[in-house]
Amino acid sequence: MLIPVQASAVEAACQDLNIPVSLVDVPLLGLKDQTMYGRLCVPPGGSRTLQVLVPGGTCKSDYYDPPDLSETRSFRKAVNKAGYATLSVDRVGSGRSSKPPAALLSASAQANAVHHAIQAMRTGTVGPGFDKIVLVGHSLGSATALIEAATFRDVDGVVITGFTHRIAPLTVTPTLVALGPAMLDEKMSKIVGLDPAYLTTVAGMRYSAFHNPGPFDQQVVDSDEASKDLIAAGEIVDAVLIGLVLPYSRRINVPVLVAMGEKDGVFCGPLASDCSSAESLRQGEAGYYSSEARLRTFVVPGYGHSINYAPNAPLLHDAVTGWMTEMVGR
Repeated sequence: MLIPVQASAVEAACQDLNIPVSLVDVPLLGLKDQTMYGRLCVPPGGSRTLQVLVPGGTCKSDYYDPPDLSETRSFRKAVNKAGYATLSVDRVGSGRSSKPPAALLSASAQANAVHHAIQAMRTGTVGPGFDKIVLVGHSLGSATALIEAATFRDVDGVVITGFTHRIAPLTVTPTLVALGPAMLDEKMSKIVGLDPAYLTTVAGMRYSAFHNPGPFDQQVVDSDEASKDLIAAGEIVDAVLIGLVLPYSRRINVPVLVAMGEKDGVFCGPLASDCSSAESLRQGEAGYYSSEARLRTFVVPGYGHSINYAPNAPLLHDAVTGWMTEMVGR
């Protein structure tokens, strides 16, 4: 059973970090030529346990703390109030992180970059240093988290949201057709120039791509639209190959929690994952993880893909913080 943690009423102390990283495992001459932006938030009294939060494609770090929305949609604040520090990052090629040519980006390259950030946070090269680190991902960020944890085995737990090992062929189309070249987008073209491999969502498509069939909330959709960002085409390719086709997640040797929206149109439904209950989700995903993962699952009722925007998102937050207390600790 996942037990929610008592919250602290005092705000966390936050700072912006620019972490030197590389898209390769062992950089030439040790040079880290990219920068990963992260917002580090530490609860009052400090914490020796950190969650590194990796957003999905076309999202950036504020997915975990959406601007202009009620606190109930802030994953970051819920985790901080439960007594854990957070580092919400922008994937390389998005947000305030560096923007290399999109051809250099893949889910594996992002996993290398996240690995360098984790090492910096653990050793205190950047930030205060942490004894335990849990890697949290959403959607494409979950594929990156799986690859990182399976490759480097340098984290103490993994939280996967918005990602299973089966794509929903009958309902994924609205998400796929929402993507278009970023160079044709008025806002994003100023960032990527003429790089054809950077993608973003077409204006007005966020609800159908990521929230449907959850309740339509104009304020939520407007916030998500205003925060939309980039994804490189290459990130999608090996996220599918390594995250879905190959059972790479079986290499993960620490506790894993998988959380999905009941109505996620990207991964759930006929011919895909059964997300109707936590138990059906667990049964479908258990074969992709080792016994060391001690797999736990959770389902947010009634919502689509981007579950942190759900009106009942506090259920997700309680599930994650309860799992943290039980499986990882402070």
